[in-house]
Amino acid sequence: MSDLRGVPEAYRGRALPMDELGVYRLMAKARALEERLIKMSKSADGHFWIGGPGEEAFNVPLGLLVQRGQGPSFDYLHLHYRSSAIVLAMGAEMIDFIRQMASRVTDPFTGGRNFVNHICRREWNIVPGTSTIETQYAVAPGTALAQRRHGGQGITIVNGGDAGTAEGDFATCLNWSSRPGGELPILILVVNNKWGISTSYDEVQGAEHIARRGEPFGIRWDVIDGNDPRTSWSALSDVMAYVRTERRPFVLEVLTSRLHGHSSSSGAARIHDELDCLKAFEDQLMADGKLTPEEAATTHASFAREALDARNRAVEEPEPSPDSIHDHTYA
Repeated sequence: MSDLRGVPEAYRGRALPMDELGVYRLMAKARALEERLIKMSKSADGHFWIGGPGEEAFNVPLGLLVQRGQGPSFDYLHLHYRSSAIVLAMGAEMIDFIRQMASRVTDPFTGGRNFVNHICRREWNIVPGTSTIETQYAVAPGTALAQRRHGGQGITIVNGGDAGTAEGDFATCLNWSSRPGGELPILILVVNNKWGISTSYDEVQGAEHIARRGEPFGIRWDVIDGNDPRTSWSALSDVMAYVRTERRPFVLEVLTSRLHGHSSSSGAARIHDELDCLKAFEDQLMADGKLTPEEAATTHASFAREALDARNRAVEEPEPSPDSIHDHTYA
């Protein structure tokens, strides 16, 4: 096998300067949202929580780099249930997710018919998320195939977790993305937090790097520290430029922390021995003289208030009516 790790030299160093304080604020906003959703899941405000605290340092840069729009000229996203920070960075509001948690008809993703972080937005090319594990990997080549035929710069982005790559859908994605003469413009993301519910990575994966599974298919790949927003911004800028221009796939494995249990089914308890990407970036910005402790405290308090205000608004809104149960279903 040839050495396919990383993008070619011509695509390196493509990153524009990152707005570090802007990224920090979005990371803090995403964290405040998830913390409010967890609280809602422990009360009468919601039934179940699953989300992505600990993935903000990668998900926020990704959301900012997406070419947002509708149709094959723009990026398609096939997301899983730890993607709230991506969509917040794209411009969604906290209350969108809180309405879904509260099962309100005003939920813009599913009309109150699915549980939290099952995101769908047609005008932003966000394909409906599902609860079945990693089936998005098998679906994503469909939009990438449409983009290959359409031309232009739009790409397909699919993300999932490390444990889910043990499903056959991941191999299906690799195969369909790399057929000789039919390669697809798709960025295949594996967000590796080293856990699959309560099973550790070492019990499931024999490979040191999941991303290298793309190599036998002729797909370039790399592994990055997803707990560092600067690294994430730089790597994504290069990789996305490669996929947009060459119209070929790339597998990117992103190493992150999982700061809470898998979901509310396992208690969603805070895990204190994992690196917190938000705290680490906050410390870096303070060391660089770009942020003060007072500004950080104000930022956290402001977003916590915004999340609580959104919760108070959402719970007063109506639930979906029984006669709407068949709306927006396929027939």
